Order: sequence, then structure tokens, then C-alpha cells
Amino acid sequence: MSTIHSKTDVILIGGGIMSATLGTLLKELAPEKEIKMYERLSTPAEESSNAWNNAGTGHSALCELNYTSENKDGTIDIKKAVKINEQFQVSKQFWSYLVKQGQLANPEAFIKSVPHMSFVQGVKNVEFLKKRVERLNDNILFNNMIITDNKEKIAEWVPLMMEGRTSHIPMAMSYDKTGTDVNFSALTKKLFENLDDKQVELNYKHEVQDLKQRKDGVWEVKVKNLDTEDIIIVESDFVFIGAGGASLPLLQKTGIKESKHIGGFPVSGLFLVCKDESITKKHLAKVYGKAPVGAPPMSVPHLDTRYIDGKRTILFGPFAGFSPKFLKTGSNMDLIKSVKPNNLITMLSAGVKEMSLTKYLISQLTLSNEERMEDLRQFVPNARSEDWDIVVAGQRVQVIKDTDEGKGTLQFGTEVITSEDGSLSALLGASPGASTAVDILLDLLKRCYKDEFSTWEEKVKAIVPSYGMKLSDNEALYTQLNKEITKYLKIN
Repeated sequence: MSTIHSKTDVILIGGGIMSATLGTLLKELAPEKEIKMYERLSTPAEESSNAWNNAGTGHSALCELNYTSENKDGTIDIKKAVKINEQFQVSKQFWSYLVKQGQLANPEAFIKSVPHMSFVQGVKNVEFLKKRVERLNDNILFNNMIITDNKEKIAEWVPLMMEGRTSHIPMAMSYDKTGTDVNFSALTKKLFENLDDKQVELNYKHEVQDLKQRKDGVWEVKVKNLDTEDIIIVESDFVFIGAGGASLPLLQKTGIKESKHIGGFPVSGLFLVCKDESITKKHLAKVYGKAPVGAPPMSVPHLDTRYIDGKRTILFGPFAGFSPKFLKTGSNMDLIKSVKPNNLITMLSAGVKEMSLTKYLISQLTLSNEERMEDLRQFVPNARSEDWDIVVAGQRVQVIKDTDEGKGTLQFGTEVITSEDGSLSALLGASPGASTAVDILLDLLKRCYKDEFSTWEEKVKAIVPSYGMKLSDNEALYTQLNKEITKYLKIN
């Protein structure tokens, strides 16, 4: 075993969609920068970016009801839905640009057109969905959305869901043909292939063990080669921590003040999966329902068409589970080791405040397979246990931090933590994550490369023509870009 020293301009920690996207952006904006990537596993996209470990919905708030809340006066707040859709439009523009540049030759390998739908039952829920669609239809980003409470029409859209349905409970479904299924695993692998061609050093089976910042601002990152046991000390002016659940422990090692008073709570998930072609051919949709009362947003049930390993499948879930690991391939000590003197009160406060989440997780952990099938039958009345298998999904670490709402507030979105000097940034949290990666990372680059970014803006606008604008306020530009995106990504 020996110690090796090296230097680089940029270090990417983690071999997922976030590092792949950031590396690709940097190589477009500043091709002269030297980049090194370090991933603990032997191949890219094996944790959160793995196709079996995420919803792949192409999150754009077309079907996710938790992105539109109902105000006390009965009106619908669509701000979050519009923001997420705007962010996904940025991702699609970026991918479309890469297709035009010949860097993504076969977009159908990672993105396919799959309608997005919302499904509700009961008078109050039907009323909510109708108000939601009416409110969203005023926005150009959502003007393809339609709704019906006619059961025959619903049966045309989703025959599998209506076979054998005898309930007379009122129901409604919204339908948006512009939805997509995204295989982030395939996309990540292709982006890393491109980076390899551009002389980005991709180091697999390399585990980052420590990060320290010198007085001159340079980061020294300690990496272990898991094959040779060699230790590598890499110097860099900028470090990005995009390691999924492992991002929090790595951020804590940096010692920066922004890493204090932040905790994480790991939640695992299970999906029921059907690969039987006689069944999967009856369902081409991503159908999202409403989360049970008291359940967290991540528990929204959905019946999803997915294209994985070249095969059309249907997934239903998620069913929450618990593991103290921060990654599927992590350690049972991850949660305990993440508790520090500076975040102990934060973590304890969350425990007190989130009793409903604790009860929900306990109820989920005690579910039998037959009870999971009963949940599925709310969507697919004729579902038979022998046609559905269980798949363990990825680990998600929900961020806990002190906010204006008090100590120990659980965060369900994606969190970006950046050091005061902009030399280090870490991505924490979960959904909608991957779908909004490009917008998140452009904002990160603007914060971390303040002096250089102004010289990059012309190129940024070539990559993302709507950069700095809201498409929802610019119908002509949206129509033009959407036509191009549809053509290049082949999502008719």
C-alpha cells in the first residue's frame, strides 16, 4: 500500500446522474478544466440513479398531486407544480441539445413518451382534482391536461385499472399526453461514456474517506483505491458531493459551517412489479393517487409503466421500509454515525415532531404481502399475487434541518448545500432530484463559479435557450422549444 498525490480542477464524488450531468455541463462550458470522478462501486448508476431504485417519472407535476396544495379557502396553489415543470423543461432542453450535438445518439434508450395521470376516488377528491386541472390549464405548461369522471373513458385510458371494478364510488382521472418515463441509469451511463471520451478521469472502486480544506482554500480529498488499498490525496479547487445517501456523511467530514445542524433520516422502499406481457400491454401510463392521510409525500401510491432493461414493466408502490443504511450498499452504522454533537438536538426535535411519520413507517413495516396486494387492488382490482413480485427500491435520506418553522424540520425535496467560498457543494435529499438536475446544477455553477459564470452565459443559453426566463410566461418560446424537444427526443 502506498500514498499517491495528484491535482485536478474539479472533483466529482459519486457515479450517479448528478455527477454525470455536472461533469457534462462543465465540459461544455469550460472544456479546459480537468475533472476526476470517484465512485465506490464498480460501475456507474448503481444506487439512486439505478432504474429499479427510482420512479423514473420525469417529474413535471403533471400527475403528482402533492405538488398542488389546497388552500383553506378551497383554491389550489400551483406554484410548486409550475416550478418543477419549468425545471424539467430545462432538463429536456439540455438532453435535446446533446442529441443535436451527437452526444446522445439514441434518446429512446433513456426517454419514452408515457402519459401521466392522476387518479382519485370519493366526492371530495374528485372535486379537488377538477379544481386542480382547471387551475393548471391556465398555464401553457399544463394546457394539454384533460380530465374525466366518466368510467368508460377511464377504461379507454387505463383498461387494466377498470377490469373487474364493481365499486360505485365516484372517481376521476386527469390525463396528460406529454408525460415521460426516464431511465436515468441508461442516461447516466451514456453521459459518463461521453466524459470518458473527453478525458475525464473516471475512477470506480475508489472510496472517498475524508475531505479537508487548507488555509489557501484548496481541498485535499483522501481516496482509497479498493482494489490496491493505495491511498490517493487529491488536491482540487472545487469539490462536488453527489453521492446520494452518502452525501451527508461526506459533507459532515468537511467541517464547513454549512454542514452543521443538518441530519438525515433513511427511508427504504419496496415496489410490486409485474413483467407479464399479457398484463403490461394493458397499461401504458404513470398513474399517481393521493397519499393516505398522515402519510409523507414520498408515500404517494403510483402505478407506473417503466421501460427497464429493454422490457416494459409495471411497478406499484412505494411501500416504505426502514434500514439504518444511507445507501443500499451502505453500513448498518450509517444513521448512528451521522448523529453529531452539532445536530443531536436537530435530530431529537425531528423525532418529537414527526410522530405521524414514525407511526406510518411502523404500519408499513408490518404489512404482509397480501396487505400490499390489497393496496394494489385499489388500482388494479383483478391483480393476482402470483403475477407480482417484490423489488427493493433505493435508499432515500430525507434531510432534517433547523428552519424558520423550528428545529428538526423534515425536508422532502432536494437540498443543495454550498460552502461560503463556493469551493464545495453537496446535493442532499430526494425527489424530484434527477428530473430537475440540470436546473439545480446550473444554479450551483452560478453560485460556485461567480467570476466565470458571466463569461459562460452565452454558451448556457445555447444549451438551454430558456435560461433566465420562465416558459410559463413566454408561450411563443415554449411552443417553439417544445416542438424541437419533441423532435429530437422522439417523444411524440
